[in-house]
Order: sequence, then structure tokens, then C-alpha cells
Amino acid sequence: MKKLISLCALFALTTVMAMAADVTGTWKGEATGKGGPPNFTLKQSGSTLTGTSTGRNGETEITNGKVDGDKIYFEVTVDMGDKGKRTSKYTGTVSGTTMSLKVDRGRGDPMDITLTKQ
Repeated sequence: MKKLISLCALFALTTVMAMAADVTGTWKGEATGKGGPPNFTLKQSGSTLTGTSTGRNGETEITNGKVDGDKIYFEVTVDMGDKGKRTSKYTGTVSGTTMSLKVDRGRGDPMDITLTKQ
């Protein structure tokens, strides 16, 4: 009986791991707005997500990154000089080579973006 329970638990864990998204790599979006296309280089280690965002302000580290199954969350804080720092919060889902995100910049309605894994 113990072997059967252990086998079922191992199967369930393997199934969950197989369903988890692997977001490691370069993700690019289409050009929107004056900032140009959003580009991210991401590295996933378990549920922890690190990486960089590249845009008109150069390369910026992402923070508070998490991956949970097909769900993803991270933040990008840009130093705007005398205007202070601005944090954009990204939440969304990953399906294969497509990432659908909502970006909340703390002003106005969140913006939708779609990225493709390169």
C-alpha cells in the first residue's frame, strides 16, 4: 500500500512539473507606444524568476519575479531622474511560446501586451 501511495504521489508531482511553464529565454513584443517594443530576458529557477527588461531606458533588472504553473508575475522599476522611480507590475499567463501580460504602471488602466519567445 505504501508503494502505491508513493507511486501516486510521484506521478502527481511529475504531472504538475510537466504543466509548469518554462519561461527562461528572450521574449519580445510588438512595438506599442513611444517606448518601443517590450523585450525581456528571463531566467527561471523553480518558481523564482529573475532577468532584465530592455527598453528606451536601457537594461533594467526585474524584481519580485514568480512563476506558478502557467502564471507569471514580476516588477520593473525605472529611475526617471528628477521625476523619481516608477514601478511597472506585470501579471499574466504563459502558453507555449506566447506570454500574455497586463502591465500596471500605477496610473491609468493596465495595458495588455503579448510577447513571443525567441
